[in-house]
Amino acid sequence: MTDGDLEESSKVRSRASSGIPTTRAPRTGHPGPVLAIVCPGQGSQSPGFLAPWLDLPGVPEQLARLSEVTGLDLLAHGTTSDAGTIRDTAIAQPLIVAAGVVTATALGALPGDAPAVVAGHSVGEFTAAVLAGVLTADDALVLVRERGRAMAAASAVTPTGMSAVLGGDPEQVAAALAEHGLTAANANGSGQVVAAGTLEQLAALAAAPPARTRVVPLQVAGAFHTHHMAPAVQALAAAAAGVTPADPRVPLLSNADGAAATSGTQALERLVRQVSNPVRWDACTATLAGLGVTALVELCPGGTLAGLAKRGLPGVRTVALKTPDDLDAARALATELAEQAAQSEQAGVTA
Repeated sequence: MTDGDLEESSKVRSRASSGIPTTRAPRTGHPGPVLAIVCPGQGSQSPGFLAPWLDLPGVPEQLARLSEVTGLDLLAHGTTSDAGTIRDTAIAQPLIVAAGVVTATALGALPGDAPAVVAGHSVGEFTAAVLAGVLTADDALVLVRERGRAMAAASAVTPTGMSAVLGGDPEQVAAALAEHGLTAANANGSGQVVAAGTLEQLAALAAAPPARTRVVPLQVAGAFHTHHMAPAVQALAAAAAGVTPADPRVPLLSNADGAAATSGTQALERLVRQVSNPVRWDACTATLAGLGVTALVELCPGGTLAGLAKRGLPGVRTVALKTPDDLDAARALATELAEQAAQSEQAGVTA
């Protein structure tokens, strides 16, 4: 993909020219195999994770252009910056969305009606909005830049953070969070809840965890998706006022409740409100199950959501894009599903 291709894509919202895999509306009813593309959120990044992708034609140029959009050196942050640097919210969020856009472009247009549905976890929902045609890549990166800056500023007011609570009885976990004044900021399903609050509250939880649980601090710099982020909502809303979203061309699931956005305007409004509201990935997973999803591809930096899908969507085949070596597996899976769907349709016509 050339710089001109990306610019043209931004002007006309054409994902065909950019190679991002959203080219047509899916069939209604999804009678056959169904592929979902999901986009990871903050905490999925690691030092050097984009380095292997620079070997693909056009990727360095695309990252350089997105760096201009954000005012950040995304090439350096994705290849040579250390863990502490890319943990910074103002850097991590644009970096993760840029990685998703770049790897979606590398994946290219998929056969058949793929993807049939898209979703993203937290900031990954902005990446999913690009795949659905709601936002251009440039608009998404500008909004995420402002989101990251505003959330970093809100985090600086009071030292806060997040910890994953793994396992345990859901009622006991909820009671423990309430006892310590913590918020269930992410309900990820599969026995995983992310608690958010002050560092003192999180330390108290870790010192006295609920029975049969493990508390794991996350590499994020604030209590995201809680009331601590209220100032960031106002800043993001101001930035979003200058964006004109398009209606989604494929179902775009919302972190608010797992429901598909009914319009581009609603999708953008939900993206803004999401900053200070819990992420209901469990609800998104339930919707994916209800749509009959049979396969799932997670964009780079992949792994977390594919892992949750293996537990929350038993039998669903998954591919996590971590390096370019994973692209062929994702394309092969999409091709296989398209062939199965065509066979199912042909069998239905014959019958």
